[in-house]
Amino acid sequence: MSKGIAIHWFRQDLRLTDNLSLEKAAEFDAVLPIYILDDENSQEFKMGSASRWWLHHSLQSLNESLDSKLSIYNQNPKNVIKKLLEKYDVKAVFWNRCYEPWRIDRDIDIKAYLDDKKIENKSFNSHLLWEPWNISKDDGTPYRVFTPYFKKGCLNAEEPRLPSKNLKIDTIFYDHDCDQIETLDLLPRINWYSKIQEVWKPGEDGAQKRLDQFLEEGLLDYKEGRNFPFKENVSRLSPHLHFGEISSNEVWYQAKTKESVSGIQKSLDHFLSELGWREFSYYLLYHFPSLPKQNFQPKFNKFPWIKNESFLESWQKGETGYPIVDAGMRELWQTGYMHNRLRMVVGSFLVKNLLIDWREGEDWFWDCLVDADLASNSAGWQWVAGSGADAAPYFRIFNPVTQGLKFDPEGEYTKKYVPELKLLPNKFLFNPWEAPKEILERAGIELGKDYPEPIVDLKYSRELALEAFGKTKLE
Repeated sequence: MSKGIAIHWFRQDLRLTDNLSLEKAAEFDAVLPIYILDDENSQEFKMGSASRWWLHHSLQSLNESLDSKLSIYNQNPKNVIKKLLEKYDVKAVFWNRCYEPWRIDRDIDIKAYLDDKKIENKSFNSHLLWEPWNISKDDGTPYRVFTPYFKKGCLNAEEPRLPSKNLKIDTIFYDHDCDQIETLDLLPRINWYSKIQEVWKPGEDGAQKRLDQFLEEGLLDYKEGRNFPFKENVSRLSPHLHFGEISSNEVWYQAKTKESVSGIQKSLDHFLSELGWREFSYYLLYHFPSLPKQNFQPKFNKFPWIKNESFLESWQKGETGYPIVDAGMRELWQTGYMHNRLRMVVGSFLVKNLLIDWREGEDWFWDCLVDADLASNSAGWQWVAGSGADAAPYFRIFNPVTQGLKFDPEGEYTKKYVPELKLLPNKFLFNPWEAPKEILERAGIELGKDYPEPIVDLKYSRELALEAFGKTKLE
């Protein structure tokens, strides 16, 4: 008896390995693999420029893996599915779950439509280690603090499922009336991404190679080395995980194969807890869907943020006069990525030294990051602002001078992205305004011309931040 065609709807699972929905679809006579760019339902949360660049290349890679038989569309997914049901002998539609609120609403609607049409449909978890609704406190309410969430909730729950391998798809069905990757118009008109494509290799193969390299070269000293932006101890897996080019289960269990390596346990545990933080971000977004736009702690609604377009633009361009901040912002612009230590430093500077609303930073990151992820971006910005779950206290203000001295002591990272300061002695690299005139001259630097004067005074801006914090009576 013919089983007909099953649609597998690719979303944030752009891979063939460990893809539960695709495995289910492969049980049918033919699989129709589709990808739909949905800029209609996403509205204000549609992908930013750097993410669209990544998606273009990730889809190209996936299409090659499918022998150029990935059917691509650029319209409302419900309309696409309706047309495919009318045209072909489709018996089932499968997909892997996403957790953004707008996607959940859309998927519920599509599921109801398929149920009404008596079309088999099912969604799977191929994106997270633990489903958000399976982890809760003893009283049944969601966790609001990471450590108990991860240690008591996740690590005492059922272990993450083992990843699957070696999927064989016998027959791939292709819709000749679909769009092409190029017609999605994902690449910007201006080629500002030339440096980005030198740094990254989007796609399933690139994700696996990145993981292999990290496990061999970066994991051993991860716990300490991850704090230093010039070291190769961070995984840089975040964009691959966001687009689902590799599953978190694959990363989790491949990392655990290193447990026998001498001296690795602390770093391994710390890396696994960082995967846990990613899970926590999704957990918060699922249980508190207003996270991307509203203060998690309502008391911050009284905070007197300042509107200052000049300050914001200086921060965006990496022209604040604080070298470690500027290095981070320029790394973001040039590579579509920023080291996690720098994300905290530049975030603190924006919301605490400049008193600019964290949502302005969130919007900029959304457009510039190749790993822009609604859950991680909003949870991270609220953490640094002090308004989020388990957040850094508002009075914890990162000093960009001491952060530079501590985590980039030889200036390797800073001089790479702020080359105009490369001849400045390390003693003054992070505070060039304090360098004697003759040292600045020898380094070929005229402050205000070759490199900006600081746009705010650290001590004064810190006092203003604490005063603003006190006025709201948040404590």
